Amino acid sequence: MSTVIVVIHLLLAVALVVVILLQKSEGGALGIGGGGGMSGFMTGRSTANLLTRTTAILTAGFFATSIALAILAAHSRAPRSVMDQSATTPSVPAPTNSTTPAKPAAPAVPAAPTAPLTK
Repeated sequence: MSTVIVVIHLLLAVALVVVILLQKSEGGALGIGGGGGMSGFMTGRSTANLLTRTTAILTAGFFATSIALAILAAHSRAPRSVMDQSATTPSVPAPTNSTTPAKPAAPAVPAAPTAPLTK
């Protein structure tokens, strides 16, 4: 279920970017489509209205899928307590090989001097 919503979410994001880039910008900086001229099957005003409505619809879908994904993520997580985790998990991991590790060597004790040092 969440995979389908993620795919729809990504498609909406890509479509939203494309529709926004197609709009004519106020300063003329990044607008890809909408270059001047009266020749075309749609006038400037109807193109702006269509792209504005399309942007609004895609934005509403994007927000809806974002909220749906957030709700799915919240419900898929089981509440866990820190106290429960520490009681069930061992503090020292078990060795992975079948041989037992060697015991550490006893610390070396310096030998006591036998005779005092004189000149």
